[in-house]
Amino acid sequence: MPRLKKILHVGCGPNRLRHIKARFNPHEWKEIRFDIDPAVEPDIIGTLTDMRKVGSGCVDAIFSSHNIEHLYPHEVPVALAEFLRVLNDDGFALITCPDLQSVCRLIAEGRLTDPAYNSPVGPITPLDILYGHRPQLAAGNMYMAHHCGFTRKSLQTALCSAGFKSVAAKARPGAFDLWALASKKPRTEGRMRTLALEYFPEA
Repeated sequence: MPRLKKILHVGCGPNRLRHIKARFNPHEWKEIRFDIDPAVEPDIIGTLTDMRKVGSGCVDAIFSSHNIEHLYPHEVPVALAEFLRVLNDDGFALITCPDLQSVCRLIAEGRLTDPAYNSPVGPITPLDILYGHRPQLAAGNMYMAHHCGFTRKSLQTALCSAGFKSVAAKARPGAFDLWALASKKPRTEGRMRTLALEYFPEA
């Protein structure tokens, strides 16, 4: 029986891989949940900028969904360096976060507090996407505050600057999000395209 590949689900919150849009087959991947908040019962408690409880080169992939925007800009290189450290030599990081370019189009139209889309927790406005979900912040969950943001170009630049050798990125304006797949080792453009097709959401 082939070994299960290990995926570190950083900033997991209450979610598990089976709930996410990216396609990780549970018969191929073993999920390790990592979060700052003990209340969500992660396997490992820690922060994106201090992942010392995770050994170097010990995971095959990282999944980071809507948490790098919670960092301050100066913390982003630190977190991405940690991502790079814990990945094995063949590993990759799959990152999704808000797309400020598409959000700012709505803001330029004067729609700062109009719903951009509906989520399971209710309507989400450009203001929520920029600074964090206001109802959760009002309830005292300050982990939800946003301190930075990205466009497709700036996310690619940050990943390359951190030392990732190959990066594929996609903006989904209709969903107001970005997806990036960053490889620790150099890969051909064709291989990166194949991986992106495999792990990015279809729409």
